[in-house]
Amino acid sequence: MTLLANPQKSRQPSPPEAAPAGNGPDGRGWFRAFLLRLHFYAGILAGPFLFVAAVSGGLYAITPALEQAVHAKELRVPAVAHPLPLSAQVKTAMDSAGGATPIAVRPAPGSEDTTRVLFADPTLGESEYRTVFVHPGTGEIRGDLTTYGSSGSLPTRTWISNLHRSLNLGEPGRIYSELAASWLWVVALGGLGLWIGRIRRRRISSPKARPASGRARMVWLHGTTGTVLLAAFLFLSASGLTWSASAGENITKVRTSLGWLTPTVSTSLNGEASAPAGDHAGHGSGSAPTGAAADPATYDTVERIARADIITAPMVDIKPPAKAGTAWTVTEAGREWPATASAVAIDPDSEKVTSRADFKDFGLAAKLTRWAIAAHMGLLFGLPNQLVLLAVAAGLAAMVVWGYVMWWKRRPTRGSAWAVGRPAPRGAFVRGHWAGVLAAITAMVLVGMFLPLLGWSLLAFLLLDAVIGEARRRRRYSPEPKADVAEAHK
Repeated sequence: MTLLANPQKSRQPSPPEAAPAGNGPDGRGWFRAFLLRLHFYAGILAGPFLFVAAVSGGLYAITPALEQAVHAKELRVPAVAHPLPLSAQVKTAMDSAGGATPIAVRPAPGSEDTTRVLFADPTLGESEYRTVFVHPGTGEIRGDLTTYGSSGSLPTRTWISNLHRSLNLGEPGRIYSELAASWLWVVALGGLGLWIGRIRRRRISSPKARPASGRARMVWLHGTTGTVLLAAFLFLSASGLTWSASAGENITKVRTSLGWLTPTVSTSLNGEASAPAGDHAGHGSGSAPTGAAADPATYDTVERIARADIITAPMVDIKPPAKAGTAWTVTEAGREWPATASAVAIDPDSEKVTSRADFKDFGLAAKLTRWAIAAHMGLLFGLPNQLVLLAVAAGLAAMVVWGYVMWWKRRPTRGSAWAVGRPAPRGAFVRGHWAGVLAAITAMVLVGMFLPLLGWSLLAFLLLDAVIGEARRRRRYSPEPKADVAEAHK
């Protein structure tokens, strides 16, 4: 009734939004207000990407154990005390593949493991191989599956990996994972800054003034979980960006300019050096081997020479020459701690090592990169590594859900019992001191150049915020239409 009796009063423009505390004319507190707004928008708009990445990443974390269970027939055999010569195992696999020439062989790393013999197949996708699994004790063919990359992922793990990487949509789908990795560190560090500020304010506030609402408890859960998992979030963001398209290319350029790439052996037999390779180079498709690889006996010779040199790891990849006049290579392939990545190039005719790359001589950056990638894949520390990743993924997914619930509870819906508090202040960035604003803009431009998807999406967030703010300002102060007044008097 009051609304009908006082129509003009009910239509009066609302007073301007009060500036946040500490955001006076001198610009104090402007950065916190801007950080709050950025964290708010990043959580709302980037939240779906982070949630999908968390759920798919949690699934991927358990794939090593899942792979062992689903593909036990192909991967595991009763303990073999006296394995057949590697040449005999390769010969069996070649016969099974119709006489095709292998592009790589991974001898059984343990007494209960199978030997993998990889073949190129033009019907498969990039980095995919036809892999024949051989019983090292009897020569029995235990399976014939498609594997992916240098890690040798089997179909189940490959599908989940591609789900996490690109939603199984191919190259366009990688945009989602790059957005998630790009924003994760921004949201995590921004949240830490806000959480520290919140704790400081609570310390100086009166206990009676501290809210004890359900939303306050959710804020506490959200902030505490983010602080505890901060290091893990930063690690996953940094290591995940190395797999991305645009940002990953920029990271590779930086590593190349600083000499941080992984050393490789030269396969040339005339002394020419090979360029260092990136840590994801092994995911590329192998080239067709030369006729020398057609003789299975050569694998025995190459393995014997490599084992007599620096190759000590149980898991190795033996690759025949991709073209005439080049050497065979043997590379340590294990990813578990303290696995190494030493490699040798061998000329089987002269039975000499023509080039070598000892892991102990790798630079610190190359070692850290390899360990970081293995940890991101859940391989570095085995099952504990996988359980930690699963817990971090669950924590991230929960934080996204809590963030949406908090937003819903404080949404500015008039007359709603859920509208708790005031939303993040709008326009704080432009109200700051010019030096601070300029420094922040410079930082955002530099970060945007290095992480293009982050830069463009951040620009879109800022423009969206400005457009919404301007639209609400115009609506708030626009004159009331006469027709509405007449209708109200009725």
